[in-house]
Amino acid sequence: MATLGAYGKKHKVTVVGSGNWGSAIAKIVAENAKEHPDLFEEHVQMWVYEEETTVPKTSKHYDSGSKFSTQPHKLTKLINHFHENVKYLPDIALPLNLIANPSLQESVRDSTILVFNLPHQFIDGLCDQMKGHILPYARGVSCIKGVSVDSEDVRLFSESIGDKLGIYCGALSGANIANEVAQEKFSETTIAYDPPPMDSRNPTPQATTPQGTTPSSSQLDLTAITEHKDSKGKTSKVKLIVPPSDLHPIDHTLLKTLFHRPYFHVQVISDVAGVSLGGALKNIVAIATGFVAGLGWGDNAKAAVMRVGLLEMVKFGKMFFSNNVHTKTFTEESAGVADLITSCSGGRNYRCAKMSVERKVSIEEVEKEELNGQMLQGISTAKDVYGFLKARGKEGEFPLLVGTY
Repeated sequence: MATLGAYGKKHKVTVVGSGNWGSAIAKIVAENAKEHPDLFEEHVQMWVYEEETTVPKTSKHYDSGSKFSTQPHKLTKLINHFHENVKYLPDIALPLNLIANPSLQESVRDSTILVFNLPHQFIDGLCDQMKGHILPYARGVSCIKGVSVDSEDVRLFSESIGDKLGIYCGALSGANIANEVAQEKFSETTIAYDPPPMDSRNPTPQATTPQGTTPSSSQLDLTAITEHKDSKGKTSKVKLIVPPSDLHPIDHTLLKTLFHRPYFHVQVISDVAGVSLGGALKNIVAIATGFVAGLGWGDNAKAAVMRVGLLEMVKFGKMFFSNNVHTKTFTEESAGVADLITSCSGGRNYRCAKMSVERKVSIEEVEKEELNGQMLQGISTAKDVYGFLKARGKEGEFPLLVGTY
């Protein structure tokens, strides 16, 4: 377990995003910040996109005689008053040390750990607003599932954030249905974080060999290295700033302390690309599984689609991220096979694909009818992955990913 020890400063944590999943993650982070005062500042900021809303009549907080219930109020005011996100995560008590903040710049100020949890289409705009308002040595964790794909390239959302803000950012993904996590039903997740060399406080150790003691000139000071590798093994264009020496390093142990709960078990690995790809490609497989279910082909056929889908997910990762992706990320981690199983059993990509076959309409039509303006990530990902593979003449090597589109 990480402890402050010789480190004099504590980490300040901000969660950027306050939707269903964002609020659930903020709850976890605030609980752990409170339990580990030696490592973290007690109060956790949660940036909230401000809007006016009313307390639902079904809420336990609703009082017909109170203007606080019957009239619209700022969402941040309601969250901080009731300690509940009455609109996006109703009936779940939030920790008292979680502070909803409508100002993005104020919420991220002086934070050393930034947790991103918002729709991916808002990444660029929000990062532009954050520039100049964050610590230059801050580090991030993206809880945004998926990747950005076009005919030219595959980009990790975590790296898009890092490039925009000039920081290093890892990723969190897994079989995590937000409401179940918030209700403290048991689940697992995977955090992928590959600490940059300059974050290490341990220089190459002095060694004694039969030939003598390693000279001090040969002992490498990792904090002097400002370069780091991206997910494709290339030198990142971002020049990172070394965190202060009196701040506990943000490493696997610290991240597990920040995110692990008795009901939310965390495995921390270094394969950021594998975790990110798992969160994206499983949505295509879920659509294919839904089609099969809608056709009434049975559970055996669904299992076959999932098996082939998993193999193609691994193959895609190894083919286009060969320097960093590990097979076991897909076959052993929550971000891989577990998330695939959940998505292909009852996720919305699966359900909408199944309904499209049963109703004999396009999946886009079901999307409009069932999701109240939200979009199925699997549809856009299938289209983008098809275009990416076609541009490289690789369609034949991925029959399921291509055939789903």
